Amino acid sequence: MNKLSHASDEVLVNLYTDGCNEAFDALLDRYKTRLYDYICYQLGFRQDAYADDIFQETFVKAIMTLKNKRYTHDGHFLPWLTRIAHNLIADLYRRELPMTSAANDGDNADILNNAQLVETYYEAELINEQTLKDVKRLMMQLPEPQREVVQMRFYEELSFKEIANRTGVSINTSLGRMHYALINMRRMAENYGISLELI
Repeated sequence: MNKLSHASDEVLVNLYTDGCNEAFDALLDRYKTRLYDYICYQLGFRQDAYADDIFQETFVKAIMTLKNKRYTHDGHFLPWLTRIAHNLIADLYRRELPMTSAANDGDNADILNNAQLVETYYEAELINEQTLKDVKRLMMQLPEPQREVVQMRFYEELSFKEIANRTGVSINTSLGRMHYALINMRRMAENYGISLELI
């Protein structure tokens, strides 16, 4: 591990894509503090609620990109990670802003008494409920290690560190299992004609 800690980012990326999981651990150790600090700074007062999730999802996306060999090393690994985190934070704000804008609308409209909005919301809730049921069915068809990590991450809302501690594997292994679980669930959803999108 000492040798890996002194290797360049490019060497570590190449080792990881060739199957050396310890190489990703070295990258994680090298950049986790700076990435987490960046995420907290960008989130501001929301950091307590969202920082851990954004941090973990950033590395999930990084792993998926690296494993699929879609990453082109240009000497800027940390900026690439922060760009992923930035996009996830932007997605978070986009999800929150519509409700914030509606709540602060200057026309004093009572959105809770808007029948059309309430009906649309109720319909969305039904669709989301069905989607979550579909996800649960797909999850039950996964191999046990993948099903376990999906259950703990999405239904018990554990962090990947907590999942790793509970299952006795590394964080990297937990992330890898999630990666393959998502691939398998997307493939099954396509085969069954199921949409996994929440609205």
